[in-house]
Amino acid sequence: MNELILGTRGSELALTQTEMTKAVLAAAWPELQVRHEVIKTSGDLRPDLKLADFSRGDQPVVDKGIFTKELELALKAGTIHAAVHSLKDVPTVLDEGFRIAAVLPRAPIEDVLLSKIPGGLEALPSGSVVATSSVRRARQLRWLRPDLQVVDIRGNVATRIRKVAEDDGITALLLARAGLVRLGLFHASLTEFGAALHLATLDAAVFPPAASQGAVAIETYGPNPELARLLAGINHVPTFQAVTAERRFLELLKAGCQTPVGVHTTLENGSLRMKALVFPDSEGAPARSEASGDAAHPEAVAAALFAGLRPA
Repeated sequence: MNELILGTRGSELALTQTEMTKAVLAAAWPELQVRHEVIKTSGDLRPDLKLADFSRGDQPVVDKGIFTKELELALKAGTIHAAVHSLKDVPTVLDEGFRIAAVLPRAPIEDVLLSKIPGGLEALPSGSVVATSSVRRARQLRWLRPDLQVVDIRGNVATRIRKVAEDDGITALLLARAGLVRLGLFHASLTEFGAALHLATLDAAVFPPAASQGAVAIETYGPNPELARLLAGINHVPTFQAVTAERRFLELLKAGCQTPVGVHTTLENGSLRMKALVFPDSEGAPARSEASGDAAHPEAVAAALFAGLRPA
């Protein structure tokens, strides 16, 4: 291959992650020409809808790729060779022919509270309003602080920050640290959006992130040995092992991108250690589990994590 065409969403974060991918490819394969095509997805075209509102008949499609389906159609049509995704947006089970060919080194996995009141989650007064677009974050927040109000918010990272900064009725916002880091917005406080917002990183052991949070994935379709070889050359194996375990755990749960599941995975000396917090579909207490095992067999560690689920 002389040229590789990447598909991406058009948000600032998506384009930043695509430029990261292009830079890694250029370092590994200097002779390869890489360019990208911007493709709008269902999630981009309907920013007015809550993520839970996307549906087709009786079948919800939140976990069926509202941020990936159009990219997969382009892969299947051959107009792009590979698609760049935030892996946590990718459906747990891929349709036949699609595969995650590579992942980049994982960014910090934690969630961050951006608040008009300094001091983090513990400092928020009872009744404070916290915005999030994530069902998982909302459920975790209500579990830890049932005295807070949680509201839905949509838009790209900058849009959500600006909405909160300008809305006197909202005290705080929950976002992924990875996106803030990649956009250069991870500071002790943000003032460029209006009201000063103070950043506090949440402990991943207490507030576990989404499966695959912080991971950038490159997806392909169909057999292409040369493309597979090129992408294998940029795959970050430790990240791939961790996210493989996390995605397998979601598969065993029959869960998806928007299911309220938090997973904290660490890798040390060739061993994966996983902790999970799984909320039921309806309101109620979560189940917990811990497991560890050989990183070379991430699916076995995921199976042990699933088997160990017990009420919190």
